[in-house]
Amino acid sequence: MDPILLGKGITDDIPVTLLPSLANRHGLVAGATGTGKTVTLMTLAEGFSRIGVPVFVADVKGDVAGLAVAGEGGEKLAGRAAAIGVEGYAPEASPVVFWDLYGRLGHPVRTTVSEMGPTLMARILELNDTQSGVLDIVFKLADDRGLLLLDLDDLRALLNLVAEERKAVSAEYGLVSAQTVAAIQRALLRLEQDGGGQFFGEPALELADLMRVNHDGRGVIGILAADQLILKPRLYSTFLLWLLSELFENLPEVGDLEKPRLAFIFDEAHLLFDDAPPALRQRIEQVVRLIRSKGVGVYFCSQFPDDVPANVLGQLGNRVQHALRAYTPRDQKAVKTAAETFVPNPKLDVAATLPQLGTGEALVSTLQAGGIPSPVQVTKIAPPRCRMGSISESERARVRAGSPVGTRYDTPINRESAAEMLAARVQAGTPAGTPAAQQDGEGGIGQKIGEFLFGTRRRQGVVQTVAKQTARNVGGSVGRSVGSSIGESVAGKTGKKYGGQIGNQIARGILGGIVGSILGRR
Repeated sequence: MDPILLGKGITDDIPVTLLPSLANRHGLVAGATGTGKTVTLMTLAEGFSRIGVPVFVADVKGDVAGLAVAGEGGEKLAGRAAAIGVEGYAPEASPVVFWDLYGRLGHPVRTTVSEMGPTLMARILELNDTQSGVLDIVFKLADDRGLLLLDLDDLRALLNLVAEERKAVSAEYGLVSAQTVAAIQRALLRLEQDGGGQFFGEPALELADLMRVNHDGRGVIGILAADQLILKPRLYSTFLLWLLSELFENLPEVGDLEKPRLAFIFDEAHLLFDDAPPALRQRIEQVVRLIRSKGVGVYFCSQFPDDVPANVLGQLGNRVQHALRAYTPRDQKAVKTAAETFVPNPKLDVAATLPQLGTGEALVSTLQAGGIPSPVQVTKIAPPRCRMGSISESERARVRAGSPVGTRYDTPINRESAAEMLAARVQAGTPAGTPAAQQDGEGGIGQKIGEFLFGTRRRQGVVQTVAKQTARNVGGSVGRSVGSSIGESVAGKTGKKYGGQIGNQIARGILGGIVGSILGRR
C-alpha cells in the first residue's frame, strides 16, 4: 500500500512518509502555538482517509472542521504541493461526521453511567479517595439489586437509596457516611449544571459508527466539536480516555495489518495526564501499549513532548516536532527533551535547529521497514487539500444533512432504569431496596386486588380493618358480660362495674390475637 506523504526533507530533498503498516505504532505531534500543528494533523487525517482508514479527532479550536470542505487552492499552495511532490493536488473535501457531547454542532455522543464505570466517573466528578470508594459501593449495590444505571437521575436515585439504608449498606459493603453521599450529590449537580448530564443516557454511541468507510473506499473522519468541552478539561480528557478504553475492550485482536482499522488523534494530550492518579496513568499506559494489536493507532498532540509521561512517550514510534521557542527555562528544557527523543542524524544539530524552524516546518522521524526509526530530518510539511480554517453554520448543516448515521443519535431515549424502578417500588409500598426477585405478589390486577383486601407492609387492607373493628365490638360485649359475672360473684356491685371493664380488655386481646393469627396465615 502506498505510504502517506507527510512532506519533503529540506536537507536531503527526499520524501518523508508514514508507512500504513506501521501507523498503529502510534505517534506524537508537538510544537508551540502557531507553528503549524493543526495543519499537520489535517494532512495526517486526510492521508489516512485517502487510504481507507477511519479517523477520530477532537476539534479544540474549530478549524479542524475545515476537513469537511474543499480548500480554496491558489498558486501558493499549488506551488508548495508541487515542490514537495504531492501528486494530483487539487482542493478536495473529506467524508466527515460531526459529533458533539452537547449536541449543538454535531450528533450527540452518549454513554451510560454503567459503561463509564466508577473509576472514570470519579475522575469526571473530581472525587477524593473516600468519595470514590463510596461510588464503588453504589455501583456494586446497583449490580447486586439488578438496577440499571443509565443516566445521572439513576445515579442520584442510587445515592438516595444508599443514604436511606446507610446502616445496612455500611454493614454489608463498607462504611458510608451521609456527608460523603452529600458531597457526591453536589458534584453531580455541578456536572449537570455544566451540561455534562447530556453525555449520559441512550442511545449510546456504537463504536462501529466511528469506524466507517464510505462508498468510495475513503475512511470517514469523525470530528468531535470540543471548543466548549475543552473548558471542562477533566470531562474532555475522561471522555476521550473512555472512548479509547471502549475500543481496547471491545475490538478483537487482529495483530499487524497492512493499515490501521482506526486512527485516533488526541489533541491537547497534556490534559489526559494532568492530576491523573497513578492507577489511571497505569491504565493509560496499558491501553496505549496493547491497543495497537487491535488495529488502532493513537496520535497525541501537545505543545511539549514532555507533556506525555516517559512510559507512554516510549510507545510513540512516529514523531513530528514543530518549532519550540526557547524563551524560558521550561522551553529550554523542552527543547533538550525533544532533541533526546529523536534518532540522531550526523548532519543535523537537533537542539540548535528546533528553535529556528519556520511555520509549516518540522523535525520528523517515522518508522521504516522492520520498525526501525528513520534519522530525524527537517521537513517541509505537505499542505492539506481541505480548507485550513473554520466553516460556516450553513456548511456544517449541509454536512450534517448527509451524515451516514442519519438522526439515530439526535433524539434521546429514556427507558426504565434505576430511577424509575425505585420510584415504582416506593409507590407500590415495597421498600425501595428490595430486589425485584423478592417482591411479593405476581403483579397486574391480582396484586392490586390482594393489596386492597389484605393491605401491604405500609397500610391496612379492607379485611384487616373490618376484622379488627369486629374484634373490638364482639370482644367488648363478651368481655363485659364475663367480667361482670366474675366481678359480681367476688365483690358485689362494685366488682360488677370494674369487672366489665377488665373483661373488655381481656377479650379484646384474646380475640385480636386470634384474628391476627388467622390473617397472618393468608
